[in-house]
Amino acid sequence: MCGRFILNSHPDLIDNYFGLEHPAPVFQASYNIPPSSHVPVVWQIQDDGRACSIMHWGLIPHWAKTTTSKYKMINAKAETLSEKPAFRLAYQQRRCLIPTSGFYEWHATAHGKHPYYIGMQDHGLFAFAGLWEYWEGQQTIHSFTIITTVANKLIADIHDRMPVIIDKADFDIWLDPTNQNIGQLNTLLIPNELTALQIYPVSTAVNNPRNDTAELIKPAQHSAS
Repeated sequence: MCGRFILNSHPDLIDNYFGLEHPAPVFQASYNIPPSSHVPVVWQIQDDGRACSIMHWGLIPHWAKTTTSKYKMINAKAETLSEKPAFRLAYQQRRCLIPTSGFYEWHATAHGKHPYYIGMQDHGLFAFAGLWEYWEGQQTIHSFTIITTVANKLIADIHDRMPVIIDKADFDIWLDPTNQNIGQLNTLLIPNELTALQIYPVSTAVNNPRNDTAELIKPAQHSAS
């Protein structure tokens, strides 16, 4: 799963990286984003280009009667998107990209769980595949989930799953709300073997979401075994 990630880039960088027609909103940069946070999400406005909006992390299906926590799904398995009622329609029509500067994963050992940072070697931007939804009640809530797949070779020794990372060359295919070619979309939901990715252990300070400084992504010493 993906339960914590990073976004520390300026909105202008997001505008340029994702080719937004509508500028990204101002947001609070973070080195430790937990579920239920409100973060920038890139999506396609049909016939009006790419936009970036602040959304709630934890998808709430539009048919849910309430916004109770049991519906706030932070991750969606790539293998079952077309089967699960909570994701089926969003997979067809409401796909999105989540800008990120990296994420954390925990490796379970006999001595406890150890956190690792995973991101680009230059700590630059990349994009998770996601789905977004809207819920209408006394207020309208836009929410999203991060799609996960089996881990690539780099991450497999630490954890068995990872977020789906979408290449820039595939942004148009993924975001196009008129594209309902599930076979084509499924080909993008693979463990990305980006050679620019790196992984290294970090401090257990990241376990507490109240800790939120650049110190969190500094390498630490602990064993992977």
